[in-house]
Amino acid sequence: MINTILFDMDGVICHTNPYHSLAFQEFFKRRNMNPTEAEFGEHMYGKNNSYIFSHFFGRRIEEEELLAFENEKEGLFREIYAHHIAPIDGFVYFLESLIENNYNVGVATSAPRANMDLIIDKLNIRDHFKSLMASEDVTMHKPDPQVYLQSAKNLNSHPNECLVFEDSYSGVTAAINAEMKVIGVLSSHSEDELPPCDFYIDKYNAEKLINSNILQKLG
Repeated sequence: MINTILFDMDGVICHTNPYHSLAFQEFFKRRNMNPTEAEFGEHMYGKNNSYIFSHFFGRRIEEEELLAFENEKEGLFREIYAHHIAPIDGFVYFLESLIENNYNVGVATSAPRANMDLIIDKLNIRDHFKSLMASEDVTMHKPDPQVYLQSAKNLNSHPNECLVFEDSYSGVTAAINAEMKVIGVLSSHSEDELPPCDFYIDKYNAEKLINSNILQKLG
Protein backbone atom coordinates (compact mmCIF):
# COMPACT_ATOMS: atom_id res chain seq x y z
CA MET A 1 0.00 0.00 0.00
CA ILE A 2 1.29 3.47 -0.89
CA ASN A 3 2.05 5.55 2.21
CA THR A 4 4.88 7.77 0.91
CA ILE A 5 4.88 10.35 -1.88
CA LEU A 6 8.16 11.61 -3.33
CA PHE A 7 8.34 14.66 -5.59
CA ASP A 8 11.04 15.71 -7.98
CA MET A 9 11.18 19.52 -8.06
CA ASP A 10 11.95 21.05 -11.47
CA GLY A 11 8.94 20.47 -13.71
CA VAL A 12 7.05 18.73 -10.89
CA ILE A 13 6.59 21.33 -8.17
CA CYS A 14 7.26 24.36 -10.39
CA HIS A 15 7.68 25.08 -14.11
CA THR A 16 11.36 25.98 -13.78
CA ASN A 17 12.69 24.63 -17.06
CA PRO A 18 12.17 27.84 -19.10
CA TYR A 19 14.16 29.75 -16.50
CA HIS A 20 16.93 27.14 -16.44
CA SER A 21 17.08 27.62 -20.21
CA LEU A 22 17.47 31.37 -19.76
CA ALA A 23 20.22 30.86 -17.19
CA PHE A 24 22.08 28.38 -19.40
CA GLN A 25 21.66 30.66 -22.40
CA GLU A 26 23.29 33.50 -20.47
CA PHE A 27 26.02 31.18 -19.15
CA PHE A 28 26.89 29.90 -22.64
CA LYS A 29 26.47 33.31 -24.27
CA ARG A 30 29.26 34.58 -22.05
CA ARG A 31 31.42 31.91 -23.71
CA ASN A 32 30.21 32.53 -27.29
CA MET A 33 28.22 29.28 -27.30
CA ASN A 34 24.60 29.11 -28.46
CA PRO A 35 22.86 25.74 -27.84
CA THR A 36 19.38 25.43 -29.31
CA GLU A 37 16.18 24.82 -27.34
CA ALA A 38 16.04 21.37 -28.92
CA GLU A 39 19.52 20.61 -27.52
CA PHE A 40 18.41 21.82 -24.10
CA GLY A 41 15.36 19.59 -24.29
CA GLU A 42 17.50 16.54 -24.99
CA HIS A 43 20.53 17.29 -22.85
CA MET A 44 19.43 19.60 -20.02
CA TYR A 45 15.96 18.88 -18.63
CA GLY A 46 16.15 16.32 -15.85
CA LYS A 47 19.94 16.05 -16.09
CA ASN A 48 22.52 16.96 -13.45
CA ASN A 49 24.96 19.78 -14.06
CA SER A 50 27.98 17.50 -14.47
CA TYR A 51 26.32 15.80 -17.44
CA ILE A 52 25.05 19.07 -18.93
CA PHE A 53 28.37 20.90 -18.82
CA SER A 54 30.34 17.87 -19.99
CA HIS A 55 27.98 17.39 -22.93
CA PHE A 56 28.01 20.96 -24.19
CA PHE A 57 31.73 21.50 -23.68
CA GLY A 58 32.51 18.13 -25.22
CA ARG A 59 34.82 17.09 -22.41
CA ARG A 60 34.54 15.95 -18.83
CA ILE A 61 33.81 18.82 -16.45
CA GLU A 62 34.53 17.91 -12.84
CA GLU A 63 35.82 18.94 -9.42
CA GLU A 64 36.73 22.64 -9.05
CA GLU A 65 35.80 23.57 -12.61
CA LEU A 66 32.40 21.91 -12.22
CA LEU A 67 31.81 23.69 -8.92
CA ALA A 68 32.69 27.07 -10.43
CA PHE A 69 30.46 26.53 -13.48
CA GLU A 70 27.62 25.24 -11.33
CA ASN A 71 27.81 28.16 -8.92
CA GLU A 72 27.74 30.64 -11.80
CA LYS A 73 24.86 29.02 -13.69
CA GLU A 74 22.72 28.24 -10.64
CA GLY A 75 23.30 31.75 -9.34
CA LEU A 76 21.98 33.07 -12.65
CA PHE A 77 18.96 30.77 -12.37
CA ARG A 78 18.09 31.91 -8.84
CA GLU A 79 18.52 35.55 -9.83
CA ILE A 80 16.18 35.13 -12.80
CA TYR A 81 13.62 32.80 -11.22
CA ALA A 82 13.29 34.51 -7.83
CA HIS A 83 10.78 36.93 -9.35
CA HIS A 84 8.69 34.23 -11.05
CA ILE A 85 8.32 31.40 -8.51
CA ALA A 86 4.90 29.76 -8.74
CA PRO A 87 3.72 26.17 -8.26
CA ILE A 88 2.24 24.01 -10.99
CA ASP A 89 -1.56 24.32 -10.98
CA GLY A 90 -3.09 22.55 -7.98
CA PHE A 91 0.21 21.44 -6.44
CA VAL A 92 -0.05 23.19 -3.07
CA TYR A 93 -3.64 22.07 -2.51
CA PHE A 94 -2.71 18.51 -3.49
CA LEU A 95 0.27 18.62 -1.11
CA GLU A 96 -1.93 19.82 1.74
CA SER A 97 -4.43 17.07 0.93
CA LEU A 98 -1.67 14.47 1.18
CA ILE A 99 -0.72 15.74 4.63
CA GLU A 100 -4.36 15.70 5.74
CA ASN A 101 -4.56 12.07 4.58
CA ASN A 102 -1.44 11.14 6.59
CA TYR A 103 0.96 10.44 3.73
CA ASN A 104 4.70 10.80 4.28
CA VAL A 105 5.97 13.36 1.77
CA GLY A 106 9.47 14.19 0.54
CA VAL A 107 11.38 16.02 -2.17
CA ALA A 108 14.10 14.21 -4.14
CA THR A 109 15.71 16.53 -6.69
CA SER A 110 18.87 16.62 -8.77
CA ALA A 111 18.97 20.39 -8.29
CA PRO A 112 21.34 22.11 -5.84
CA ARG A 113 20.05 22.61 -2.32
CA ALA A 114 20.08 26.40 -2.71
CA ASN A 115 17.54 26.09 -5.55
CA MET A 116 15.34 23.78 -3.52
CA ASP A 117 15.51 26.08 -0.49
CA LEU A 118 14.60 29.10 -2.62
CA ILE A 119 11.51 27.41 -4.05
CA ILE A 120 10.09 25.63 -1.01
CA ASP A 121 10.60 28.67 1.23
CA LYS A 122 9.07 31.04 -1.32
CA LEU A 123 6.05 28.71 -1.52
CA ASN A 124 6.04 28.39 2.29
CA ILE A 125 5.77 24.57 2.18
CA ARG A 126 8.91 23.42 4.02
CA ASP A 127 6.98 22.14 7.04
CA HIS A 128 5.02 19.72 4.83
CA PHE A 129 8.09 17.63 3.98
CA LYS A 130 9.71 15.03 6.23
CA SER A 131 12.62 14.48 3.82
CA LEU A 132 14.38 16.99 1.57
CA MET A 133 17.17 15.69 -0.66
CA ALA A 134 19.15 17.66 -3.24
CA SER A 135 22.16 17.00 -5.46
CA GLU A 136 24.63 17.48 -2.60
CA ASP A 137 23.01 14.63 -0.66
CA VAL A 138 23.91 11.83 -3.09
CA THR A 139 26.97 10.52 -4.88
CA MET A 140 25.07 9.03 -7.83
CA HIS A 141 22.53 11.07 -9.77
CA LYS A 142 19.38 10.13 -11.66
CA PRO A 143 18.81 7.76 -13.48
CA ASP A 144 20.58 6.06 -10.58
CA PRO A 145 17.94 5.40 -7.90
CA GLN A 146 20.06 6.55 -4.95
CA VAL A 147 18.12 9.74 -4.18
CA TYR A 148 14.81 7.83 -4.14
CA LEU A 149 16.09 4.88 -2.14
CA GLN A 150 17.64 7.18 0.46
CA SER A 151 14.46 9.27 0.62
CA ALA A 152 12.50 6.09 1.37
CA LYS A 153 14.94 5.26 4.18
CA ASN A 154 14.59 8.79 5.55
CA LEU A 155 10.85 8.23 5.74
CA ASN A 156 11.07 4.67 7.10
CA SER A 157 9.30 3.38 4.00
CA HIS A 158 9.91 0.39 1.74
CA PRO A 159 10.27 1.18 -1.99
CA ASN A 160 7.01 -0.66 -2.74
CA GLU A 161 5.23 1.79 -0.41
CA CYS A 162 6.49 4.81 -2.37
CA LEU A 163 4.97 6.72 -5.28
CA VAL A 164 7.13 9.16 -7.25
CA PHE A 165 6.06 12.21 -9.27
CA GLU A 166 8.56 12.83 -12.10
CA ASP A 167 8.68 14.76 -15.36
CA SER A 168 11.95 13.69 -17.04
CA TYR A 169 13.28 10.57 -18.69
CA SER A 170 16.14 10.20 -16.22
CA GLY A 171 13.86 10.88 -13.26
CA VAL A 172 11.23 8.36 -14.27
CA THR A 173 14.01 5.84 -14.92
CA ALA A 174 15.43 6.50 -11.44
CA ALA A 175 12.03 5.80 -9.88
CA ILE A 176 11.64 2.62 -11.89
CA ASN A 177 15.18 1.57 -10.93
CA ALA A 178 14.18 2.10 -7.30
CA GLU A 179 11.24 -0.28 -7.92
CA MET A 180 8.74 2.45 -7.05
CA LYS A 181 5.47 3.37 -8.72
CA VAL A 182 5.69 6.57 -10.75
CA ILE A 183 3.29 9.22 -12.02
CA GLY A 184 4.54 11.11 -15.06
CA VAL A 185 4.01 14.88 -14.84
CA LEU A 186 3.62 16.09 -18.43
CA SER A 187 5.09 19.55 -17.92
CA SER A 188 8.23 19.07 -20.02
CA HIS A 189 7.66 15.92 -22.07
CA SER A 190 4.83 13.94 -23.62
CA GLU A 191 3.92 10.40 -22.61
CA ASP A 192 5.80 9.07 -25.62
CA GLU A 193 8.99 10.83 -24.51
CA LEU A 194 9.02 9.20 -21.06
CA PRO A 195 9.54 5.59 -19.99
CA PRO A 196 6.21 3.88 -19.24
CA CYS A 197 4.64 5.36 -16.09
CA ASP A 198 1.83 3.97 -13.95
CA PHE A 199 -0.27 7.11 -14.49
CA TYR A 200 0.09 10.56 -16.08
CA ILE A 201 -1.05 14.06 -15.14
CA ASP A 202 -0.59 17.55 -16.58
CA LYS A 203 -1.78 19.30 -13.40
CA TYR A 204 -2.66 18.32 -9.86
CA ASN A 205 -6.28 17.48 -9.15
CA ALA A 206 -6.47 16.49 -5.48
CA GLU A 207 -10.01 15.17 -5.72
CA LYS A 208 -9.16 12.98 -8.69
CA LEU A 209 -5.89 11.70 -7.26
CA ILE A 210 -7.00 11.14 -3.66
CA ASN A 211 -10.77 10.83 -3.52
CA SER A 212 -10.90 8.39 -6.43
CA ASN A 213 -8.24 6.29 -4.64
CA ILE A 214 -5.86 6.36 -7.62
CA LEU A 215 -2.90 6.49 -5.24
CA GLN A 216 -4.01 3.32 -3.49
CA LYS A 217 -4.95 1.60 -6.73
CA LEU A 218 -1.37 2.13 -7.88
CA GLY A 219 -0.19 0.49 -4.68
